Amino acid sequence: MSKQLEITLMRSIIGRTEAQRETVQSLGLKKINQSVVREDTPVVRGMIDKISHMVTVNEL
Repeated sequence: MSKQLEITLMRSIIGRTEAQRETVQSLGLKKINQSVVREDTPVVRGMIDKISHMVTVNEL
């Protein structure tokens, strides 16, 4: 069974670069304190690394 990650948006996207906004949107996050569950894949890990200063991640 593959691991899953709970990703929570903790900071606003206001004032962020377009690439960071698109990354947040592609993860399915829209509002502050919203959480989504995604599979732990290299693609998702790369997106998390790109916006690590804006999100918190918990392994499920």
